[in-house]
Amino acid sequence: MGKKSARSDSPTTSAEKVAIYETTAPLLTAMRDELRELAKKKPEATLNKNKVHIINRLLTDVKAVLEDESDSKYLDLLDEEMLPQYSDVVLILSQFAASMTRFFDRYCPFVENEGDILHRGEHRWSIS
Repeated sequence: MGKKSARSDSPTTSAEKVAIYETTAPLLTAMRDELRELAKKKPEATLNKNKVHIINRLLTDVKAVLEDESDSKYLDLLDEEMLPQYSDVVLILSQFAASMTRFFDRYCPFVENEGDILHRGEHRWSIS
């Protein structure tokens, strides 16, 4: 789990994990959305080894961000020997995306800007 800041009870994460998150989160979302569309057309079709390799490269980086989170034990890479069906991959990518959303919600809370009517607040990373 992330460390607690000495100034507040908010959990913190590292700048390195934030950088990886900011690179991989949009890629994960795009990949999940694209494969979801393919799964609608051919849910039982299997991916080829090249696609599995590309997906696993991204998921490996995402796992690095989530390694200290409680739900990380449920996140598995795709089996490159036993090629998965598109519908299975969508399920796995959805699990990773949900975990990334939890990571963001935990370590990048919305912070109110007191007294600023035009700018009510923003999300700010809690970095240790």
